[in-house]
Amino acid sequence: MSSTDTRIAQLREAMRRLALDACIVPSADPHLSEYLPERWQGRQWLSGFTGSVGTLVVTADFAGLWVDSRYWVQAEAQLSGSCVQLMKTGAAATPSHVDWLAQQLSSGQRVGVDGQVLGLAAFRALSAALAPRGIALDIQADPLSDIWTDRPALPEAPITEHTAPYACVSRADKLAQVRQAMRAKRADVHFLCTLDDIAWLFNLRGADVSYNPVFLAFALITEDNATLFVGEGKIDEALQTVLATDGVDVASYDQVSEALGSLELDQTLLIDPSRVTCGVFHAMNPEVPRIEDINPSTLLKSRKTDAELAQVRIAMEQDGAALCEFFAWYERAVNGGERDEPVTELTIDEQITAARARQADYVSPSFATIAGFNANGAMPHYRATPESHAVIEGDGLLLIDSGAQYLSGTTDITRVVAVGTPSADQKVDFTLVLKGMIALSRASFPRGTPSPMLDAIARAPIWQGGVEYGHGTGHGVGYFLNVHEGPQVISYRAAPGLHTAMEPGMITSNEPGIYRAGRWGVRIENLVANRPWLDGEFGEFLCFETLTLCPIDVRCIDVTLLREDEIAWLNDYHRMVRDRLSPRVEGEALAWLHAHTEPLLVS
Repeated sequence: MSSTDTRIAQLREAMRRLALDACIVPSADPHLSEYLPERWQGRQWLSGFTGSVGTLVVTADFAGLWVDSRYWVQAEAQLSGSCVQLMKTGAAATPSHVDWLAQQLSSGQRVGVDGQVLGLAAFRALSAALAPRGIALDIQADPLSDIWTDRPALPEAPITEHTAPYACVSRADKLAQVRQAMRAKRADVHFLCTLDDIAWLFNLRGADVSYNPVFLAFALITEDNATLFVGEGKIDEALQTVLATDGVDVASYDQVSEALGSLELDQTLLIDPSRVTCGVFHAMNPEVPRIEDINPSTLLKSRKTDAELAQVRIAMEQDGAALCEFFAWYERAVNGGERDEPVTELTIDEQITAARARQADYVSPSFATIAGFNANGAMPHYRATPESHAVIEGDGLLLIDSGAQYLSGTTDITRVVAVGTPSADQKVDFTLVLKGMIALSRASFPRGTPSPMLDAIARAPIWQGGVEYGHGTGHGVGYFLNVHEGPQVISYRAAPGLHTAMEPGMITSNEPGIYRAGRWGVRIENLVANRPWLDGEFGEFLCFETLTLCPIDVRCIDVTLLREDEIAWLNDYHRMVRDRLSPRVEGEALAWLHAHTEPLLVS
């Protein structure tokens, strides 16, 4: 019996003790983080699937893992030989796990899920589907607590202060902005449990979560003071003294439920229902009046100040210099044939991380590097492993999606580069994606435009080629914080809403793509910032400032498909890249930069 089957059998025994007919194990922690501390990676521990997103459902005679198309290939391989069945989210024949439970269970049966990690919105969707069928939902028990005997403890990394010049707005000013928003909503108390909001608001950073410089914490904010709930010893006495000067108290991480339960009935609480778990939510007295609305900090931190954008430009220059060093090595090692041992997708990850680590303000990668050669590049969330990876040789395309955390900003960039001689069809796909990226880069739009509406601008050239891609075109990016940040998102599949409005200072990715399953993938990604463009008769308009600094491989372009204005944009971009990066590189890297920023000429 595999370790997965053994653990599923242990879970079923725990379910019998708890009188549960089904158990849900989501990919989540009490803060609804994208990347989870090891303590809350229960779905991975049970199923053996290592992807970042998925939902495991177990009954007495069934175990299924729901994952979307990004992970179908990976999940099929990792679940092979176990009792866990792959359930393909988004496939026409596959119901959601919520609908599956409603269809398969009977009145009187009970579903268990740890409410401490179940989002409030997910809880409400489950309740709406199960309650009419007489199926009970138990959020009190954690079936993993008895069987995961070597479960990791809470992370203990210390919390540090994000200081000037990198922290451009003081903690006191940020708290004042949040309190102003609370007053506007007539709220007396505001509760936060999302780690990026807390790190931003208190000008603190940590290392509790992979790739994101955040720490486990909750926060309660009133008109007069704020309380930060963190693990014992994570904030030293000196930092506690600094926080106290801004009216911030420090309490134990496990005291948050008690604090929420002690709220007075004359205190109106502001809480974001999309960013809190039902376990935390139900710790409150239901009689306490509540306002459910977006966290003010989510909107505030998305709008970078001019000073923050100036720091981000420095981070982009450091990142661009590191990429020049990396690509100079790459050209010599792969296309120059000067390396004794084969260059693999794993080597790409090692070398690009090492190049960034040599930069002064580097902290860590901002996500796991994706390096996919030819067919592997067709999987948008592919990850090379020691057991399964490709050697970079022959002809084709290498897709590299990577990024870093710097004290002055967060980067995220995708480039596709030639290996040997790309085919004519590969060049067509590359050029269509480039046309889409350029089109969005050059867009101007009224301030407040819902971000999903911009998606068609990038997709139009790709649609004209009869091609489509499944992921969004753009996500928000934090300021030395999460590489994926809301509220804006450029995707026509997202519902336009009040909080998706494009505002000055927002940083968003611009990353259209084309993926040919089993053959190759193309994605070109720059980060862009919303900047004021025009304030006239028809109101305020914004445009995009391209922040990312790295040449685009013209060897992959079919020039016949580019218009003159598109070629002019590319040449202007390369001129800017050369001017900004030349002072930061030398030798081989400088020579590579100059060679790859020469103007594209059309005969």
